[in-house]
Amino acid sequence: MKVRRTWRESERDGKKDSGVDWRRAAARVTAAVAAALRGPRGWAAAGVVAVVALALVGVWLLDDDESTPPDPRARQYTEVDACLLTGEKGILAGTPAATVWQGMQEASLDTRARVTYIPVMGPQTADNARPFFNSLMQRQCEIVLAVGAPQVEVTRADAGKHRDVRFIVVDDETSATDGIAVAKPDARLKDTIADDVRQAVRKVKA
Repeated sequence: MKVRRTWRESERDGKKDSGVDWRRAAARVTAAVAAALRGPRGWAAAGVVAVVALALVGVWLLDDDESTPPDPRARQYTEVDACLLTGEKGILAGTPAATVWQGMQEASLDTRARVTYIPVMGPQTADNARPFFNSLMQRQCEIVLAVGAPQVEVTRADAGKHRDVRFIVVDDETSATDGIAVAKPDARLKDTIADDVRQAVRKVKA
């Protein structure tokens, strides 16, 4: 997969990949413009030089886009998506959802799974949460996590319709069932989520 570098990254690296000293080239263009301004045709000659300079810049940018190798620092993800369904506060610091999100990010570092979340806006009920839950199914999330009573309720009710998806709910009142893992909202929640997501990713890849 080709990873495009930003313009500033290319500038910072000094265009080493292209084999062209662009700083020296820019200095020469500047000198040419100054010389043209001193000549008998003044601004007209300078305008021609400026047009040529813009053309050279265009070639430089096109060359950078097509020939620059991928940045080795860019993170590569697997084709596995772990999606979190939260209440309207999202992953606000101090909430259980924030802790769950930290665990998901930790697991992503190990597995390269993509992680994302979606908050349920509006009434905090299972009926209102269902369209948001369904949107994760439409996005084909392989792993779905739910935190918050309405989100857990709709997940437990509808998980059976999606046998190919692995579900993890944060709940302290129920136990795991077929296809649904349960993480207790205790002091180990982040580590539990990280472990559960890692296991789920391995099962998806199997």
